[in-house]
Amino acid sequence: MPAIPVPSASETRCNATFEALMWALSRPGLSRDLPQPRHRALVEALIDRECAVNCDDPDLARSAAGLGAALVAREAADHVFADRLDSAAVLRTLRQGSDLHPEDGATLVLEATLGRGQRLRMTGPGVDGAVEIAVGGLPDGFWQERTRVMRYPMGFDLFLTSGARVLGVPRSTAVEVV
Repeated sequence: MPAIPVPSASETRCNATFEALMWALSRPGLSRDLPQPRHRALVEALIDRECAVNCDDPDLARSAAGLGAALVAREAADHVFADRLDSAAVLRTLRQGSDLHPEDGATLVLEATLGRGQRLRMTGPGVDGAVEIAVGGLPDGFWQERTRVMRYPMGFDLFLTSGARVLGVPRSTAVEVV
């Protein structure tokens, strides 16, 4: 009888986090539960030694480095983890990829308030018609600046976290302030 490996608690948590992230990204505007709050679970699920990471939290940066990631400036990062942004102008500094390699665009993971705040309408792939949501805690002009800097297929993907909830906004999603 063959032995079947049993995943550890850490592997189970990482798998559940990764599944929630992929589900959230494939269904923009619909939030998903994470197995634990804050960005540490996302770092454990997404980051390895092939990643370049920027974190504004020193403890999170140490966790990413412990997984083998290179700690780099925001402009060079594959993944940017931020509790908050001082200005929407930061979006101009994120990697956008190129026409030939749009996959080189960054992933921004940002703390926000889901369910309260500015009313938004999302449309695009993965959205059934349109979805309206409320998101708060972002700098003034965030969504307008995102629209200005994106040039699909280039751009960056976005995960908004609120406690143990995550909302995915891929670069292909159009976001309108309503």
